[in-house]
Amino acid sequence: MVLVWLCAALAVSTLALGIQALTLSAQVATATASASAAALRHRKELAKAVSKARAKARLRRMLVAVPVLGTGAAVAFEAQDFHDWQTDNPEGSFADYSCDVAELSAEVVDEVLQDLPEAVRPSRDLLLGRLPDCQTPA
Repeated sequence: MVLVWLCAALAVSTLALGIQALTLSAQVATATASASAAALRHRKELAKAVSKARAKARLRRMLVAVPVLGTGAAVAFEAQDFHDWQTDNPEGSFADYSCDVAELSAEVVDEVLQDLPEAVRPSRDLLLGRLPDCQTPA
């Protein structure tokens, strides 16, 4: 009798564990599918944001290429960039902004120059010489 009861208990336990394993497997599959869909959606959003940024940059280059319109556009773009920077740095001045821009520009100057055709490529020293001199206190 004890043997029958033990076999029945083991059978019920096995059945319960099997059902629990199936339930957990289904939950894992759902979570995996959800994570995969979120990653795909994020990649698409990121690609769209990069495409928008490239299109914006392309439009800026085209506007700046027109002499009179280009000067006004360049001033407007710079003013907007300063306003955006000031939102993140409310205590910052235009001099601080200029130094931040100069530091970032110095970091990417080589990449920008490599993208230009050699016939119109200015020298690196000429570009870096036009950047403001920002001495950080030691």
